[in-house]
Amino acid sequence: MNITERILKHTSVWEKLKHENRPIILYGTGNGADTILDIFESLNIKASAVCASDGFVRKRIFRGFEVISISDAKEKFENPLFCLSFASSIPEVMENIKALNPLVPVVPVFGKDFVDRDFIIGNCEKIDYAYSLLADEKSKEVFENILTFEFTGELHYLLRTETTREEALCQLLKLSDKEHYADLGAYRGDTLEELIDLCRGFEKAYAFEPDKKTFIKLKENTKDMKNLSLFPYALWSENTTLNFSGGGGRQSALSEEGYEIEAVALDSILEGKKLTYIKADVEGAEKEALEGMSRILKEQKPKLCISAYHRSADIFELILQIHIINPEYKISLRHHPYIPAWDTNLYCTG
Repeated sequence: MNITERILKHTSVWEKLKHENRPIILYGTGNGADTILDIFESLNIKASAVCASDGFVRKRIFRGFEVISISDAKEKFENPLFCLSFASSIPEVMENIKALNPLVPVVPVFGKDFVDRDFIIGNCEKIDYAYSLLADEKSKEVFENILTFEFTGELHYLLRTETTREEALCQLLKLSDKEHYADLGAYRGDTLEELIDLCRGFEKAYAFEPDKKTFIKLKENTKDMKNLSLFPYALWSENTTLNFSGGGGRQSALSEEGYEIEAVALDSILEGKKLTYIKADVEGAEKEALEGMSRILKEQKPKLCISAYHRSADIFELILQIHIINPEYKISLRHHPYIPAWDTNLYCTG
């Protein structure tokens, strides 16, 4: 039995919710909750209430629901089913989520596809092939458990995949202070600081951050770092101008609206530069960023850390893309503590 057959043996989270008789309580507000409620409407699934964590409730209305606390929801409804609708990596918040053990109807950060039965069936050949390309058994376990989690909404599948970033960066990639590093989506410099903490620094680094407000913070936070070049560009498949919805947050991204920014192909902007390590966390534009660095991947074969969670198909599509660009890459997959499956990355070595 292959991986897609094993996944499809389960009942999907959306199938469960369509036949659920208990009161369905959405836990969390924001973009994720908006998307989930839209899907609920399309599938004729009825939410009974929207709640927030005890102590974080203020009097307000969200999508026609007065937001109540978890405690109030437990008192008001008999045997409620909580559905998580936000993301967090904060340890205490994650512990509260685990204690509640909600169902998790996962929706993508970008794009409209979500993991239901049609999605798995429609992508079964790609999923099975991507699974076969993974370099180690741990990666295959992570791959299957994450897709099973996203299909079923059952949190225990996700929790069994967690490993540390230190294991990925130091053991899988074996990074050192001699790296020539391209940080694509550098944010405020947190991954540069991580490299310094874990590897005592780098030989040379190139950091890219397109958000205007965040780029200012990046410059401030890295002003004492040596051998670092900063670029206020987005990464893309070619050099062009794109729209960007900036706001200084982690989810600032390329968009149909917003202000114009310069987007570049890494092959073009760092042509002739030595690169031994590339990290790409570019908010849903990983496919295009990989296209724009394909010459570097073929010729230099740098170690890679590529985010694989922004779009529902990223977890398998990006594996296939990297393999096509350079089949010599050994591709591993790891998930670091985050609910739902954010901070899931491909780690690749030549």
